Amino acid sequence: MDVGRAAGGNRLMAAPPPSVALLWGDDELATTRAVDRLAEAHASEGGIPLERWELRGDAGSPGELVGQIVERLSTPVLFGGGTLAVVSNVGPLIRKNEHRDALVGAIGTIAPGNAIAFVEATPSGTKAAPQKRLVDAITAAGGVIREYRSPKGGALTAFVEAEARERGVALGAGAAKELAGRIGGSVQEGDAERRHQTRVAATELDKLALYKPGGYIEVDDVRALVAEAVPNSVWAFTDAVGERRVARASEMLDRLLDTTAEPVILNVLHRRIRELLEVADRVAAGEALPAIGRTMKISSEFRMRNLAAQARAWTVADLHAALDGLLELDAMVKGAPGSIADPAQRRLAFLLWVAERVGR
Repeated sequence: MDVGRAAGGNRLMAAPPPSVALLWGDDELATTRAVDRLAEAHASEGGIPLERWELRGDAGSPGELVGQIVERLSTPVLFGGGTLAVVSNVGPLIRKNEHRDALVGAIGTIAPGNAIAFVEATPSGTKAAPQKRLVDAITAAGGVIREYRSPKGGALTAFVEAEARERGVALGAGAAKELAGRIGGSVQEGDAERRHQTRVAATELDKLALYKPGGYIEVDDVRALVAEAVPNSVWAFTDAVGERRVARASEMLDRLLDTTAEPVILNVLHRRIRELLEVADRVAAGEALPAIGRTMKISSEFRMRNLAAQARAWTVADLHAALDGLLELDAMVKGAPGSIADPAQRRLAFLLWVAERVGR
């Protein structure tokens, strides 16, 4: 039995609902709805809703939490409805062998009428389900593993359109695309944070429906009510730096400084400038890109072409000057004697580095 997909909102199929599931991905709204559908399916099977019991893995008391799960789910239901345990952040609960074995044992012996759903939020771009040992145990118990990936681009526009139809909200031409674009639908980078993007879209639709009940929501309405909230991407920022697009790099850096630690930003910037220096030196020496990639341990042909194109936008002197500027920023961040320690001044220093070192 399937518990639905992120953008489609599929209804449950007629097969008996699973008693154990792992619902993972970067779409928080979709995984929440999948848990709801699982609960509804079990309620329709027995006629009585399951009691939803939500708990989060805690490194401070994993044994106690696992013990509670084992006790509650292995107990047969005698009267009333059973229990649907919704477990997030399961990592701490399976870190030690004894806890993992107990939890796996509980998965294999869930009493009729009970169920458990593990909900794991993963970074955008994650390729495989987390917690492989848990995945193996769920698969062996006949459970389901489902990924919920946040839509982007045209898929996010389609999601907005589907949500509007379900709500009976009439969208004028281009309104869905405008809404999707304003919350980051055009950002394609794999490391962009998208976990709450579909929930933001759904919330904005509710707001627009209240603003214009019974009428068509036009593009101008979306522009008037929906604030731009483009997700951040460290790699998109470093590409903007490599391409020397100062305005875009400054805009992205301003947002990144609100959500990303300064040492992380410094680290990726230092790595990119060093990569550009090495590529520029090796290309000037007559080396072919595939050979350069092997030396630098970069297997992606696309990435090597991208680095080579970016390196052509710089002189070697400019790249060395950019590295010197990063050393000064690093001293500020680390609080070296005589350096600036105030967060607002450090923020300004980062933005000045982009303007002065990235600018041509």
